[in-house]
Parts: sequence; C-alpha cells; structure tokens
Amino acid sequence: MALSRSARLGAVATAAASFLVIGASAAPTPGAPGTGDPYFPNLGNGGFDALHYDLDVAYAPDTGRLDGRTTLTARATQNLSSFDLDLQQLSITRVDVNGRRTPFTREGDEVTVTPRQSLPHGRTFKVTVTYGGIPQPLGGPIVFGSKYGWMKTADGVFVACEPNAASTWFPSSDHPSDKATYDIRIRAPKGLTGVSNGRLLSTYDEGDSTYTHWRESRPMATYLATATIGKFDVRTGRTPGGIPVYVAVDPVLKNSNSVDVYAVTAAATDYWSQVFGPYPFEETGAIVDDMPEAGFSLEVQSKPAYSAVRSETTIVHELAHQWFGDSVSVRQWKDIWLNEGFASYAQWLWAEHQGTRSAHDSFLAAYDARPADSAFWQIKVADPQRDTMFASAVYQRGAMTLQMLRERIGDKAFFRLLPAWTRLHRYGNADTADFIRLAERVSGQKLDDLFDTWLFTTGKPAL
Repeated sequence: MALSRSARLGAVATAAASFLVIGASAAPTPGAPGTGDPYFPNLGNGGFDALHYDLDVAYAPDTGRLDGRTTLTARATQNLSSFDLDLQQLSITRVDVNGRRTPFTREGDEVTVTPRQSLPHGRTFKVTVTYGGIPQPLGGPIVFGSKYGWMKTADGVFVACEPNAASTWFPSSDHPSDKATYDIRIRAPKGLTGVSNGRLLSTYDEGDSTYTHWRESRPMATYLATATIGKFDVRTGRTPGGIPVYVAVDPVLKNSNSVDVYAVTAAATDYWSQVFGPYPFEETGAIVDDMPEAGFSLEVQSKPAYSAVRSETTIVHELAHQWFGDSVSVRQWKDIWLNEGFASYAQWLWAEHQGTRSAHDSFLAAYDARPADSAFWQIKVADPQRDTMFASAVYQRGAMTLQMLRERIGDKAFFRLLPAWTRLHRYGNADTADFIRLAERVSGQKLDDLFDTWLFTTGKPAL
C-alpha cells in the first residue's frame, strides 16, 4: 500500500531525527516529495541531485498530443528506498531504474518510484519515464493572470514555464535549486522547427517528421527549458564579440515591428558581458513566436522566448536574466527580486549606456510615479508571497534598491559587485542574504539599514 504524501513527509522527518548524518550505515528511507519551498512546497524532490536530463519528445499540433521519454541521471544524497518526480497531467506507461522496469505510484502531481533495490548514498543512477497525453497550460494569478507553460499556437506550441510548469511536459525535479544539463530531442511534423536551449547538434527530415537535437551543457533550472515548435525564419551568426547567435522569428511577425531582434540581441549580449562578467552560456539568441494569449516574455536559457516582437528594452531585460536568474538562480522563489529587480535595473543601465536617461533619473521617475498610498509600496520585495511574486514592485522596487545601493557605495564598488556576484555563484543558486553579505564585503560598509528599508519593509521610503 502506497504512503500518502503527508505520511512520506513524516517518514523523512523521522529519519532526519534518527540520523544526524546520512551515511553508508543509515537505513534506506524515502526521498522527500518536495524541497520545502514556502511558495511551492511540493515542487522539486529530496533524496537525489539531478545531474542530466535526456528529453525525447514528439508533438502532433493537429491533436495536441505529446509523447515523451525522459531519462534523468541523478546522484542519491541519502540511502534511498524510493524517490519522487514531479509530473502534471500526463499519463505514465513505464518507469525503468538503471534499465530495469520499476514499480511506481502516483498521488496528484507526485510520482513515487520504488527501485527493486535501494540506492546507496552517493550512487549515480538513471530513471527513464515513458509518458504521454495532451499538456495543458497553467493559469491563475501568478504570471500576470496569463496562461503559461505549454501553450498551443496556430502552427505548433510556445513553451515558457516559469515558475512551475516544466513538469507539465516532462517528469523532473521541478525547482530551480536542482539544476542539471540537458539533451533535448524534438520530433515535429515536417516543415516545422523545434527550438530549444543551448546548441543545435543536428537536424534532419525522416518521413513526414523533422527531428532536432539540442544540447545545453551548462546547468539549467527546469523552468528555463523549452521545446517551442512552429514555422520560423532562422538567422544565425556571431555577436561582434564572437558569441554565437541563433534567432528564430515566426514569419507572421516579420513586418510587425521595427525592432531588429537579432541586432539588439547581439549588442546587448556583448554589452552585458562587459558589465556583468563573461557571457555564461555557449550561445545567445531569441525565440519570437506569434502567441497573443501570452502577455509575457521569458528568459529561456540561451534563447529568451518572446510571445510577439517585443521592445528593445524588453530584449535587454531578458538577456540580463542570462546572468541574473539563469546562471545565478534563486535558492527559493521568495528571492525572485534577485532575478527581476536586477533585470529591471539592467533596463535603466541600458538607457544610461544609450545616453537617453541616467539610472538615477529612471529611479526618480519610478519613485515619483507612485504615491505613498499606492498598493505598490505594500509588497515586501524580499518575500512578496506566491500570488504576487511577479508584482511590479518586485521589478521596480527591486531596481530601486540597486540604485540606492549604487549611490551609497559608489560606482567603483557597485560595478565590481555585479561581476563578483555572477562569478561567485556562476551556474549555482543564491539568496538575498548572500547578496547582502557580498555587497558589504565588496564595499567595506554595513548596509543593513539600506536593505531593511528597501527590501524588508513595506511603505514608501523617504529619500
């Protein structure tokens, strides 16, 4: 008989109390069904560290059906009697662990896999899940009231999964604290292009299908993975600084806007490489799809995804995320200002770089535009709560925090701090306390009052 989620959580807590150090002598216990993130407690999974995903997906736009096989390579972080994966909506037909068919049970979005033999602490193992169904986008207040995740388009699908929709199309440890590398193979009807993360290794036609194989060799959070499919005009090349570029634009949008996505992408990638430190991935680019129902863009790793041709300032925002959010990812979702506040501040830096407005003036405009009784000032940026984690205050007050920090510690220290942050936590995870500690170390100043005022306190701060 399968344990309920609460029972399994209790079992993990009991095991933790019994064994201060989980080692070779500890009895095998179930991995926790979630990371305990306060916003999404059941996302991600305990007991293992995800190392690499090999995704093989086939999509039929006419029916909306997805068939997939995911092989996850992971390392056990305790003696495991069983472990969980996150998978929403789709049906599983088979699970194998290390090549052997393995029993599993399911409770909601949690899939519990029980290997025939326990997995020792430190052991690397592979779990392969064969599954299928018709993925549906998620909705609700989290992402600006928009649907997000796996979104059907007129000719394919637009895939943008922040914060919790990666598990609507592949089984995973669906939390940014558990990053991994990826191989993503996409099968689509002939004439359509599957675009994903990292580098394109191969593409070919066979029968009535087109196959593409992408490889992301740098660690990536699950929500940043994509398998966007459609008709695209593709342009490739290199930035003036030598970074490979891949830009795919839906031909429907070709003449809809004067913004040159390719040129802005190349210029912004090179400029941020000077300001934030070396570009962290093997390729930069963009996926520009015709998806009017999605009113947002997403910093998909190596190729931000835009649901229409967006403005230059949106492009520079999403590219700044390649450093702030993608390479350096949040440890928990409450620290989302470390992504959005930094990318919003990058828009102010871009205007300063272009000579159109200083970051100080951008700060004043944002500050003066909101009266003291505005609900904007009632969001606590350092912990904005799940349903308001993408509120404008997280973006704009987060950016204001950085401008106040810059004015306190001076340009010399501030522009040492940004690349120091991206270097220290490159390909890893960090939180607000980490940033405060580094800011104090780089500047040689105590900054508690500044961060308390701008991040941890509600109300409009006095200048």
